[in-house]
Amino acid sequence: MHFSIPETEVRSGENGSTYVAYNIHVNGVLHCRVRYSQLLGLHEQIKKEYGSNVVPAFPPKKIFTLTPAEVEQRREQLEKYMQAVRQDPLLGASEMFNSFLRKAQQETQQIPTEEVALDICLSNGQKVTVNILTSDQTEDVLDAVATKLDLPDDLVGYFSLFLVREGVDGGLTCWKKVPGELWGGKPVNIAVVRKLQEFELPYVSITSLRSSEFHILLRKSYWDMAYDGDVMDNRVGLNLLYAQTVSDIERGWILVNKDQHRQLKSLQEKGSKKEFIHLGQTLKYYGYIKFDPCITDFPEKGCQVIVSAGNNELNFHVKLPNEQIKEGSFKVTRMRCWRVTSSQVPIANGTTNPCSASKCDVKLELAFEYLMSKDRLQWVTITSQQAIMMSICLQSMVDELMVKKSGGSIKKMLRKRHNGSIHRSDSQQAVKSPPLLDSPDPNREQIVKLSTKLSSVSLRGISASNSANDISGNDFHGNYAFEGIGDDDL
Repeated sequence: MHFSIPETEVRSGENGSTYVAYNIHVNGVLHCRVRYSQLLGLHEQIKKEYGSNVVPAFPPKKIFTLTPAEVEQRREQLEKYMQAVRQDPLLGASEMFNSFLRKAQQETQQIPTEEVALDICLSNGQKVTVNILTSDQTEDVLDAVATKLDLPDDLVGYFSLFLVREGVDGGLTCWKKVPGELWGGKPVNIAVVRKLQEFELPYVSITSLRSSEFHILLRKSYWDMAYDGDVMDNRVGLNLLYAQTVSDIERGWILVNKDQHRQLKSLQEKGSKKEFIHLGQTLKYYGYIKFDPCITDFPEKGCQVIVSAGNNELNFHVKLPNEQIKEGSFKVTRMRCWRVTSSQVPIANGTTNPCSASKCDVKLELAFEYLMSKDRLQWVTITSQQAIMMSICLQSMVDELMVKKSGGSIKKMLRKRHNGSIHRSDSQQAVKSPPLLDSPDPNREQIVKLSTKLSSVSLRGISASNSANDISGNDFHGNYAFEGIGDDDL
């Protein structure tokens, strides 16, 4: 997750005195507001628990009142400190750090601990209402939902809670919806904002947004469709996976032609859920997450693009300046590394004043270094408010690939992840994620060696011709443009 402290506030204390509050943002959204003394207390706890040689440097105390310049300097230092702690596999995964963030989130939003009812959406539009405490963390809420649905404990880790926003316009007309709705109702378009993390309180997170457009959605949290079999062996798991497959087809996240749509409709009418899913697994973009339209610099700067994540790749539908649409895919096994960066950009108001909370937006970018061909590496940048979510998708794909390569159990991995034992620094400001193909050798001999197995990379143009099976003339044809390294090459 991306931690930042973009601004400070001068606030009044209980005794009438004032203090400087540091606003901690996660993914560009305010998570909590804390004082220097609170962060110092956290630092001392971490140092006591893990040792002075493990914790990052913390800005020192000052005897006198800080000047504005010193406040700004401390803000920058505290931001780097929070990012460093979160990035550390041991400290960032610690209950000490996560409980601090949860408590601070609750105090900032001034929500007392009490029992409440929280609605969790399912993919078919239904809602599950669970009775929880406002102070319950993400794992507690997920367990409550699983209990309400009668989902077995060994399958809970296959699912996660996601914050989504409904009513999002698809923008680029690259992905066409199926004519007619399988559910009989009009599908609601959604954008996946983020996966809820262990350091946040779902009730507080959703309440603090103060908008009916946001919901918490239960969705599967793995990528390899081979694990669908584990889920489908259980009645509740089968129903959840079936509902998600139908929903993804309705929203145009999975592409189908007319013949496939008729087959799916027939299977649905028969109540053949497993067969429905098996057919869905053969369709293009099954299991992918589709993101909002955004901007990329590949193949040209300023191109509009729809990015989707799945099948161990990022898929691009790019709209070139000449209105031509092209498609290509970037395999995670050919990404040397990636990073997420953020910056504050002034809102167009005709002023050149420095950013303030009311005059600036946070600009997020995901950039990855990709092995295009032979020993040619190239950075590709995506500018999107969902850059963090894209990064999390990449990291979870890498996790699955590495577990599969080592012969480990996906069941154990998912359960450990659910129990908080697997934690990674998914994305930090200007910090590279653990690469698959990175080599400590500055000459990148490992990459050059791997590159001998790779073919050249290019974006394919998309056929505009109609066929009898097409939904529209803008459907996509042909194979993916980019060939990835096989599992044996990892």
